[in-house]
Amino acid sequence: MDLSFIEKLGLKAQNAGTSTGQEDMMSSEMIQSHSPVDGRLIGAVSVTSREQYEQVMNSAQAAFKDWRMMPAPQRGEIVRQYGNILREYKDPLGRLVSYEMGKSLQEGWGEVQEMIDICDFAVGLSRQLYGLTIHSERPRHRMYEQWHPLGTVGIISAFNFPVAVWSWNAMIAMVCGDVCIWKPSEKAPLCSVACQNLMKTVLKANNLPEGISNLINGDYKVGEFLTKDARVPLVSATGSTRMGKIVGAEVASRLGKTILELGGNNAIIITPSADMKVVLTGAVFGAVGTAGQRCTSTRRLIIHDSIYNKVKDNLVSAYGQLRIGNPLDENNHVGPLIDRDAVKAYLGAIESAKEQGGTILVEPGVLKGAAYESGCYVKPCIVEASPELPIVQTETFAPILYIMKYSELSEAIAIQNGVPQGLSSAIMTDSVREAERFLSHEGSDCGIANVNIGTSGAEIGGAFGGEKETGGGRESGSDSWKAYMRRQTNTINWSEEVPLAQGIKFDF
Repeated sequence: MDLSFIEKLGLKAQNAGTSTGQEDMMSSEMIQSHSPVDGRLIGAVSVTSREQYEQVMNSAQAAFKDWRMMPAPQRGEIVRQYGNILREYKDPLGRLVSYEMGKSLQEGWGEVQEMIDICDFAVGLSRQLYGLTIHSERPRHRMYEQWHPLGTVGIISAFNFPVAVWSWNAMIAMVCGDVCIWKPSEKAPLCSVACQNLMKTVLKANNLPEGISNLINGDYKVGEFLTKDARVPLVSATGSTRMGKIVGAEVASRLGKTILELGGNNAIIITPSADMKVVLTGAVFGAVGTAGQRCTSTRRLIIHDSIYNKVKDNLVSAYGQLRIGNPLDENNHVGPLIDRDAVKAYLGAIESAKEQGGTILVEPGVLKGAAYESGCYVKPCIVEASPELPIVQTETFAPILYIMKYSELSEAIAIQNGVPQGLSSAIMTDSVREAERFLSHEGSDCGIANVNIGTSGAEIGGAFGGEKETGGGRESGSDSWKAYMRRQTNTINWSEEVPLAQGIKFDF
């Protein structure tokens, strides 16, 4: 396999460089990155020690003092330049994402495009960090609100989107005047080093300190450097609900702020009026895209009983046409799971589904042979199951789709909402009434609710996040920028007197 894209990104195969992006901070402990595509060792990064973390933090805090004073549109200019360098390196970075994480090449390129898009969004945002002017009840007084940067923002990202989710946070935080420290997943560390190398190029070209954008590497113990550090006022963490509860409690114990993007158990309701072509496209991609390893992956289909058999037969037929293999081959639809631990979780979930009374409609399995030597390739499967089964209530990061029936829309909405998670949801219908009911107060309880598109994928212009055990955080578009800043209310007295509350007076 041609791996020249690795060197194009300033990395060396099997020696990816430092975990911090600063050459004087090497550690003897290393994280090896093996590709789930073929099992090959791609490279290694050094684990950040406590001493090295302190150096990174000192660098970040020093950089913040000047960065916060740079006008926001000028900060936006730096982000614009980063977007341009991403355009230049979109192909090799997308290939690295695909090779290190295992998603299809189209999805790898698409993830880099999301980074470019959020850069464009952030550039515009840099001229729109608006406050409010408020009428004072006191004569000759003026009130207004303004927003100040928080300081150092910690970003903990997951393996399934090894570059995009960091950019959703970092590009917005940077135009807000914050500096960032990024702790990526130890399962895809090389992507973060590549992104940091590109950022260093932009910062150096503008004579700006590297401490504006920082990188640390390691497992959860390194993540704890951020969550326990009172010098980090905001931690944005993406991962499992279990991880989020730990992070949330730790940061809350020091009264810090969090943005938590956690698990999803996303469903599509399919009504009798739904367009079957739209249903199949949305449901199949939602369920098997990224091998079911998106937080927005479709886990459940809730199908009206009058069309249940038709939808089921069409799905089984569509699954029979899926091509599973090397994700860098654009002819394939499904790549590998991230590692063999994920394969074990996939197999365990299937056994649980069988034990709890589920019926297998499309057989699962682990693929064998030379083309699947990493041991991470599995078959997307479909299970007919009742909505209350414990396994159906659980998120499994794998291409397992549960299908079930409903009779009335109120029943379908109750099933949709009847799980602990609340990230993404969708309804397939040609009925305006059904669509509006799904989007109303009595409808979906998720942070994302779609009509006639699937659950996976989200435009950067909208706020991304969910409710309940998904964490309640929002990042990316809309007014999510406010999470990266602190609000301040200002009152200016331009009169010659100081009116006091409740008519209190002093005889001075």
